[in-house]
Amino acid sequence: MTRRTFESHPNAYLRIAGVIYLLVIVFGGFSEGFVMSALIVSGDPAATARNITSSPALWNLSLAGNLLVPLIAVPQMLIEFLLLRPVNRNLALLFLLLNAISLAVECVSKLFLLMVVPILGRSDGAFDPQQIQALASVALIGHNLAFHITLIFFGAACLVSGYLIFWSGYLPRLLGLLVQAAGASYLIATFSRLFAPAFADQLTSAILLPALIGESAFCLWLLLKGVNLTAWRARITSQAQPA
Repeated sequence: MTRRTFESHPNAYLRIAGVIYLLVIVFGGFSEGFVMSALIVSGDPAATARNITSSPALWNLSLAGNLLVPLIAVPQMLIEFLLLRPVNRNLALLFLLLNAISLAVECVSKLFLLMVVPILGRSDGAFDPQQIQALASVALIGHNLAFHITLIFFGAACLVSGYLIFWSGYLPRLLGLLVQAAGASYLIATFSRLFAPAFADQLTSAILLPALIGESAFCLWLLLKGVNLTAWRARITSQAQPA
C-alpha cells in the first residue's frame, strides 16, 4: 500500500481497519474482560492458581487473543495514520508515536501473562506451593500495572486522533468528540487506579462507558461508512491545517 493508493481509495482500506478494530475489541474483551474476570480471584492467589491450572485451554486461548491484539493493531494504526495525516502531519505523527509506545508496553504486559503457567508448573522443590502461588500473583500484578500504562498512552492517542477527526471535514465532528471522550475516560480511570486506588474504588464501571461508546462508534464508522469522498479529495488537494 502506497500513500497515493490510499488517497485514491481510502474507504477500501478503512473497511480493513474497521475489521481489524472489531477483532481487537473482540479479542481484547474476551481475554482481558471475560477470561481474566472468570479465572482471577482478587486477593486469593490459591484460588486463582486453581482456576488457571484447571482451565488450561481457556487460559491458553486467552493468551493467544492477548498476543494477537498488538500484532494486528499495527496495520490498523498505519491506516489510521494515513487517514489523519492530511489534517495535520505533525499531530498524526504524534498519534502514531503514542500508539506505538502503547503497543510496545502492551507486549511487555503479555510477557507477564506468559510467565504464569511456567511458574505454577514448577516442580523442582525450590519453592513451596504458597510461594509459587505468590510468584504467579506477582506476575499477574505486573501484567495489570503494565496494561494500565498501555491505556495511558492509548488514551492520549485517542485525544489526539479525536482532535484530528473533529477538524478533518471528511469525518463527523461528533465522532471526534466521542473518540476524545474515550481517551479522557481511559486517562481518568487509569490514573485513578494507579495513584488514587481508594478513589478508583468509588468510581463505577460507568467511567469506562464513554470509552466503549467512542471506540465502538469509530470502529463501526470505519467499517460501514468511511470518509466523505468529496471532502476527502478537497482536503488532499488543499492540505489545509485546522484552525
